[in-house]
Amino acid sequence: MSKAFSVPAAPPAIAIAHFTARLSVETDVSDVHADLESGADMLVVDSRNESAWRQGHLPGALHLPTADIASRASALVPAGRRVVTYCWGPGCNGATRAALEFAKLGFAVKEMIGGYEYWVREGLPVLTPEGLLRRPADDLTAPNAAEACGC
Repeated sequence: MSKAFSVPAAPPAIAIAHFTARLSVETDVSDVHADLESGADMLVVDSRNESAWRQGHLPGALHLPTADIASRASALVPAGRRVVTYCWGPGCNGATRAALEFAKLGFAVKEMIGGYEYWVREGLPVLTPEGLLRRPADDLTAPNAAEACGC
């Protein structure tokens, strides 16, 4: 008996709808980095508090804590701008709450799964008070330079 399929897999139409829905509201660190490198039109929003922001954040990100989005986003983010939110990492739902607030304001928004933690673990650059920092990639989260994961 298979544990993975002890509950049968959904019919393909249901699986397609489910996975399409997930991808319509989520993106990942690698895709956000690629889009930022290519100059894609989107705004990345760090929804953490001031102390967390000072520890390091994505270069070019807007700092807008979740509690301030409802009152400040309209003044800071142009209408129609696509938004990607992030918070600490997979153990935190702050980016989910931030994305919800942007959606309530009418923005096209996605949550960056993995958050700041996986951005750092993949060896991507962060801006700190000391300047731009890039830590070595964690080989458990990032493909090595010789081959990409292909996803």
